[in-house]
Amino acid sequence: MAKHHDHSHDDGHTHDHDELDLEETESSEETIGSEKSKSILGSLEEYMPVIISFLLLLGGILLDHYAPDRFRDPWRFFWYLAAYWPVGRPVLRRAGMRILKGDVFTEFFLMGVATMGAFLIREYPEGVAVMLFYTVGELFQDAAVMRARRSIKALLDVRPDTVTVLRDGKTVPTKAAQVKIGEVIQIKPGEKVGLDGKLTSGTGSFDTAALTGESVPRTITKGEDVLAGMINRQTLVEMEVTTLYQDSKLSRILKLVQEATGRKAQTQEFIARFAKIYTPMICALALAITLLPYFFVADYRFQDWLYRGLVFLVIGCPCALVISIPLGYFGGIGAGSRHGILFKGSVFLDLITQVKTVVMDKTGTLTQGVFKVQEVRAQGLTTTELAHLTAALESKSTHPVATAILAYAGSKERPVSVENVEEIPGHGLKGTVDGKTVLAGNAKLLQKFNVTFDEALTAIPFTVVLVAVDGKVAGYFTIADEEKPDAADTIRQLHALGLKTVMLSGDKSAVVQAVSQKVGVGEAIGDLLPEDKVREVERLKKALSGNPRAKLAFVGDGVNDAPVVALADVGIAMGGLGSDATIETADVVIQNDQPSKIVTAVKIGRATRQIVWQNITLSLVVKAIVLLLGAGGIATMWEAVFADVGVALLAILNAVRVQNLKF
Repeated sequence: MAKHHDHSHDDGHTHDHDELDLEETESSEETIGSEKSKSILGSLEEYMPVIISFLLLLGGILLDHYAPDRFRDPWRFFWYLAAYWPVGRPVLRRAGMRILKGDVFTEFFLMGVATMGAFLIREYPEGVAVMLFYTVGELFQDAAVMRARRSIKALLDVRPDTVTVLRDGKTVPTKAAQVKIGEVIQIKPGEKVGLDGKLTSGTGSFDTAALTGESVPRTITKGEDVLAGMINRQTLVEMEVTTLYQDSKLSRILKLVQEATGRKAQTQEFIARFAKIYTPMICALALAITLLPYFFVADYRFQDWLYRGLVFLVIGCPCALVISIPLGYFGGIGAGSRHGILFKGSVFLDLITQVKTVVMDKTGTLTQGVFKVQEVRAQGLTTTELAHLTAALESKSTHPVATAILAYAGSKERPVSVENVEEIPGHGLKGTVDGKTVLAGNAKLLQKFNVTFDEALTAIPFTVVLVAVDGKVAGYFTIADEEKPDAADTIRQLHALGLKTVMLSGDKSAVVQAVSQKVGVGEAIGDLLPEDKVREVERLKKALSGNPRAKLAFVGDGVNDAPVVALADVGIAMGGLGSDATIETADVVIQNDQPSKIVTAVKIGRATRQIVWQNITLSLVVKAIVLLLGAGGIATMWEAVFADVGVALLAILNAVRVQNLKF
């Protein structure tokens, strides 16, 4: 990730706008405290040159007005030079540094030429005013950038530096970065969790708002995962550390957000390319305004036309565009983070605004993914024997259906010998249990191995797990999953936003259609293998091909649906805190399991894009008008600087507004 900007506070304000960025996680953790401690003193130090320059400028203007006979050159020149130097020197220094690197046409160069030209024609107050107000605008820009950076860096505050480790029966305060895997730490009520681990004590209630944006507390039981950044709400709990400090889920999230700032949207790339052409063009036009009238104007006065050219340079400064556009996207990424949504770059903030079709997996996205056995029917075996055999086979799988059958079988005695287990994607499991060949899966699995069964079972509006032993049907389990509480509202809101919704699932069609009717999905297709989902997504993308700006988003778990997530224009992963692979595969990660966050993500993307284009339009329109006035000799340098700084400040204030919007 490029790091173009730097701060040289010893020289006053010299912030470079090439790219908004964050330091790497480690350095960010070290500097965030110092940033807070220096915030007041740093502000005073940064504003002191501006204060000195303003007071000297004001004094000079008063002397010009009340004592014009005494206040003359060279004293007048040196007075205004003293007013210019505190704010002008850093800008001239930066212009010189960039010129040495071969980058001549920058905003620093424009401001330097314009203000030195003003001094050349003895318009000292205007030269000082241009640099003074330019610097004030830059300081406001810096403040906006720092605010945006702090809004993301605030995530670091949810992780304490010190944790309480249990060693030899004693509690030992220890730096979180020094705690090893396997050690047990103690978390008091109200205390923040510093590391990832598994709960070893009883049930605990944890606030996960800092990670997921969800205010409802989450109950975690013994053996379940506890993540750094959570807050213990009730009783004293203990947990075993499973991940080193630098490898925690929160560290991965922070790294993801930081890397996101380096992935530019097309609008940003366009503005960067535009500025490289625009700035030299402004310089060329300013030169033309100064010199060309000599050949066409009868009473040509070089000083008058030079003044017009200098005004043109001031107005033409592209700083409003250069800073407000990336700042707008940066604010969108920060707004997403606060709502538990991670955009892997501003490019995806742009792409999500172009989404016309939202394709969703059923299990884990619109349904809770928590299956429960509703009914068990055995044939040739007792229900207990059927549960033993099936649970033994399913113990080798992590699928939610397997979890449901294992939960149903409970602590009943199970066969010990389980061999040659094979998981067949989209079908089920095959293996040898106590010497018997056992199949457990859907109708396609039994058809694959030529096992006959009652076709009427496929019409049951639940998930049906058919079990065959040694080539004969031994019974079946009916398993049900519930829709998520906000699933129906999510679909309704997506439709209100003008988006088409499609649900794809490997579950049988009867179940998929039943869920579809409950939540209101526009189109639902079941009985799909992973390759079938890919084919369906390709079909849906082809249907959008008539509109090159129409995009397709796929929402899934980011692991089982990895091929489809990769194929989609925008891959959205649900429940990113539960899977490292999810964080790696998706373009947008929703950190909790609420489908309503899909709607929030679309709204954040649209609000960000709207603000960005408002800034582009405002900057270009105002500049075009004032540039024409300046070239025609109507606008003075005072009006030029107020127009330039005013537009920049309005654009900055508009850019940071996205961070305060409610979605």
